[in-house]
Amino acid sequence: MRYCINCCIHLLPYDLHRQCFRCRGSNHNNQKCPVCKGENKIPLYTDSKQMKLLAVLEVRTDHRESWNGFFCLRKGKLCSLIFGLIIMTLVMASYILTGAKHGLLLIPSPFHYGAFTSNPSLMDNESLSDMKDHYQPSKMNISYVKDYPSIKLIIDTITSKIEFITRERPDLEELRKQEPHMFSVIPNKFLPNSKNPCWYEEYRGNTTTDPYATNSYALYSKRFRTIFDYLRKVFWNHLYHYKDKHYRLRCLPHFYIIGQPKCGTTDLYDRLRLHPDVRFSAIKEPHWWTRKRFGIIRLRDGFHDRYPVEDYLDLFDLAAHQIQGVLQSEAAKEHGKMNNIIIGEASASTMWDNNAWIFFYDNSTEGEPPYLIQDFIHAFQPNAKLIIMLRDPVERLYSDYLYFASANKSVEDFHEKVAESLQLFENCMLDYSLRACVYNNTLNNAMPVRLQVGLYVVYLLDWLTVFDKDQILVLRLEDHASNVKYTMHMVFQFLDLGPLSEKQEALITKSPASNTRRPEDKSLGPMLPTTKAILRDFYRPFNTKLAQVLFDDAFLWKRT
Repeated sequence: MRYCINCCIHLLPYDLHRQCFRCRGSNHNNQKCPVCKGENKIPLYTDSKQMKLLAVLEVRTDHRESWNGFFCLRKGKLCSLIFGLIIMTLVMASYILTGAKHGLLLIPSPFHYGAFTSNPSLMDNESLSDMKDHYQPSKMNISYVKDYPSIKLIIDTITSKIEFITRERPDLEELRKQEPHMFSVIPNKFLPNSKNPCWYEEYRGNTTTDPYATNSYALYSKRFRTIFDYLRKVFWNHLYHYKDKHYRLRCLPHFYIIGQPKCGTTDLYDRLRLHPDVRFSAIKEPHWWTRKRFGIIRLRDGFHDRYPVEDYLDLFDLAAHQIQGVLQSEAAKEHGKMNNIIIGEASASTMWDNNAWIFFYDNSTEGEPPYLIQDFIHAFQPNAKLIIMLRDPVERLYSDYLYFASANKSVEDFHEKVAESLQLFENCMLDYSLRACVYNNTLNNAMPVRLQVGLYVVYLLDWLTVFDKDQILVLRLEDHASNVKYTMHMVFQFLDLGPLSEKQEALITKSPASNTRRPEDKSLGPMLPTTKAILRDFYRPFNTKLAQVLFDDAFLWKRT
């Protein structure tokens, strides 16, 4: 019986086992064979007697070791090949990315119109000191310059569809039908001896009742629990007792800072709250009119329970306690002293965010919302004052992108998101009116960047359908950044606030800017010149109309 020591195959008599590359029969010479040379391996011959089990096992063990060596050799070559391919891929990728960044590629980078990216609607915040970054030079990217003609066609289509049509204002009875509970809580008349809109409301709870137990702001946010813990402690001390009944003072804001995000409203808020006659809500941006009353905490999280108007009014209790202190003072009782403390609210979404209407109001207006935020505010507070801070919409959009984008931020990424958003906006304008597209919840969530927020004149015209122009103060961030003292004096005069001492005025006007651009965002530099040119073309007709409405060419933003 014969066995091959290389492969442990049982060989028949006279079988040369030619399929084995090491076995060449009985005449095979290992020393002369180039394959077997130096290995000193010979075929194993045995007689026809049965082999000992140990011998067979030893033979098979030699076989496995031999072939394992062979497979290890093949695996080594395969691993080397794969490693080489990986290195080559990385080198090519590095070349492509470097070439795209410096405009060296012959083929321009294509747009990505396929996947839509949700735009998180978190708390809207804004920036002031990043104005200085707009004038830094930017490298020209050849691949993106080639995009301009095709995008210009999209902008031309949008421009041709623009029509500024005055909306029909709903009557009061229609509003009552939509929000009956709100109208049952807020009266149509306020205290005559208070500059701020306030009224007394009967409180039917007892000393063991927690007045803020069901407040949604306290339940959903840990940040506000400390505020409500304090309000619980002092609540009973501020109740007004009359004829065996308890009354609490309720207040609404006297003025609203309604927009826009990334336009400096945080800085305006921080300075204005230093005035001795100004108070604000316990939270800078309650977003109640636009989101919370519809049960929206974050759009991406869907709907929650709606925040009732009582939860919103609770946010002004701290200020109401101080107003009540003035009203209950001896001077007020004896000489009819007027309360001059006013309350403000600074949700930067109030001017523009009407995205929730489609889910709650009947859509019978061809895609346009039948009721807007300002309709309800005016129904309760026809004398409310509104402050709007705006900036160049081109720079506002870039600042908005830098603030809200979570990862992979770059000027190239911003360019592509702008291009995608413009195409989506064009698709909407082909079928619907300008107002319908601006307030379109689906479109606004689909656009990777919030183009619509910079269409200031569309929102302003809708606010002017219910409020008089002298009730609205429109400021520019550029003016505020260059002369804080001037803009703050305009605000003080608009709100009819009392005079300040030099020390108080210096504290307000010389404080450092709030909510500045983050260092990591500054390192990205300005947007691409091509992107800026595209956005200039897109916003131009809207800026032109805005300048006409306000009779001020500064709102053309030609010098920025």
